[in-house]
Amino acid sequence: MKLFHALGHSITGVDQSPEAVSVARQWGEVILADIENAPWPLLKGANPRKFDGIIVTNYLWRPLFPVIADSLAPGGVLIYETFARGNETVGKPSRTDFLLEPAELLRAFAALKVIAFEDGFLEAPARFVQRLVAVAQPATASPAHAPARFPL
Repeated sequence: MKLFHALGHSITGVDQSPEAVSVARQWGEVILADIENAPWPLLKGANPRKFDGIIVTNYLWRPLFPVIADSLAPGGVLIYETFARGNETVGKPSRTDFLLEPAELLRAFAALKVIAFEDGFLEAPARFVQRLVAVAQPATASPAHAPARFPL
């Protein structure tokens, strides 16, 4: 949040930790919410608010994949990075519920135009991750081409 605020962007954050929300308020709008056990807090009526960019890091709650995609404005950018299968061999998280399956982000956000995708091992600290950068296309845009895949 701090970086994007410094670059002049309006920020909206969601966290279930009162401490995190308290600190992050200095950089923009922050909503205290348990997004796994309560309704999605970013609704306008029955529709999700739309954002020019959404960043998700080190977090996986699969039921939110469609909500995240629907929350992107046309041309909006999604940056998503979290732990992947294989991480159980090097540390936490190690439960498969918290680890992406191979190419899972590609499948979850197939309606978006994928700009970059990585799925592999990183050092320092040792971890397996998937990374996705994708753009929401306008309703009139042609279907996305096959995504580019880049090694880590």
